[in-house]
Amino acid sequence: MVQAISLPRNEAGIAAAVETLSQRFGDQLQTGQAIRDQHGHTTTWITNQPPDAVVFPTSTEEVSGIITVCAEYGVPVIPFGTGTSLEGHVNAPAGGICIDMMRMDRIIAVHAEDLDVVVQPGVTREQLNTYLRDQGLFFPIDPGANASLGGMAATRASGTNAVRYGTMKDNVLALEAVMADGGVIRTAQRARKSSAGYDMTRLLVGSEGTLGLITELTLKLQGIPEAIRSARCSFRTVDDACRAVMMTIQYGIPVARIELLDALSVRAANAYSGLDLPETPLLLLEFHGSDAGVVEQSDMFASIAEEFSGFDFAATSTSEERNKLWQARHDMYWASLQLRPGAKGISTDVCVPISRLAECVGAARDKAESMGLMAPIVGHVGDGNFHALLLIDMDSGIERQKADDFVGWLNDLAISMDGTCTGEHGIGQGKRPYLQKELGETTRYMAAIKAALDPENIMNPGKILEM
Repeated sequence: MVQAISLPRNEAGIAAAVETLSQRFGDQLQTGQAIRDQHGHTTTWITNQPPDAVVFPTSTEEVSGIITVCAEYGVPVIPFGTGTSLEGHVNAPAGGICIDMMRMDRIIAVHAEDLDVVVQPGVTREQLNTYLRDQGLFFPIDPGANASLGGMAATRASGTNAVRYGTMKDNVLALEAVMADGGVIRTAQRARKSSAGYDMTRLLVGSEGTLGLITELTLKLQGIPEAIRSARCSFRTVDDACRAVMMTIQYGIPVARIELLDALSVRAANAYSGLDLPETPLLLLEFHGSDAGVVEQSDMFASIAEEFSGFDFAATSTSEERNKLWQARHDMYWASLQLRPGAKGISTDVCVPISRLAECVGAARDKAESMGLMAPIVGHVGDGNFHALLLIDMDSGIERQKADDFVGWLNDLAISMDGTCTGEHGIGQGKRPYLQKELGETTRYMAAIKAALDPENIMNPGKILEM
């Protein structure tokens, strides 16, 4: 597997920074082994690399103070949201100070008339949507996990609604961030568009904490639709399902969600969530709009599905039935683990142009089978993004090597199809070897930006770039 490579440690600087910060922050700074391990963990397979201390700030001023001290002593800074990232983003390969944003969880202002909200980075997406519900508004980006909004911006998250509402880069209007020297910047105002200088907002969105630490976000909101209708349809083959997706998108049907589960995933969902779906490839869809509009959209999809031998089509606007279906989709990670009790789930994602989707998904399925790997596949297929979850016995060196070979092969395949090695997981440590293959000379200019904004390389070192 791609292992977390340790970087040189600044032992004297770390000791001095921990002492200085301890005097200033008292109980807000923790150095216990358990809490350090918790903040160095990864939800997949990359080796835990804990920080030397964890600080829990409550304001931008405190974050600035922490980073100023770390800059003085040349000590790494690692941001932490809820710890749901998948590619080793929160590891501390050179040690250092983890800044946990959980106490910066205030919803600062809702501007309902402008459809935007200002929040601190520790606010989670579920917390925000609960707060907004009685105002008829919602924030649409749904990566599955109840991630923090700061972390979602830092990793450029997306998820099930991206086919209609875009990803985090499309839904962040402005950021406040603390940079590597402790300075505080604001990247934009609340205006819906701007031509004012470099687009620093989108530079920081997706930078994974390597350029600055986000301390406030201004986000776009959406009105809760008048009507929501969900649908499901089974198919004989993954190829048929993917071709139905392609035609649905090409016809311009404004689906809010369109998700693929392969036969293995459907089997897992049936067992875990108490469903009785045909254990063949399945598409789950959701339509947003007026009462008449969502019925029309689902009927149009049903006609398309019929062309590709779709069967067992069902649609509902009942919230209880819709929620049961989508909860089963969100529980797929845990459901898949039950397919092989005791196994570790290694999740990887790629994204390809939608015209290559059927080919890529089919090749991934065939490759996993030929290697003897159990790898259920699910995907946000409306934008060409899918995930394979490799169920591995981590005590078996042979299986670990097979998983490593499969991940590398899939990344290379997606890149060869004019796709990307990651549609939404981000680079972190796990995808870092493939970034150069995908972007080539562009990574040299990325490194130049990193060096200009963080010359001492203290901001989440060892992530994205080989530095």
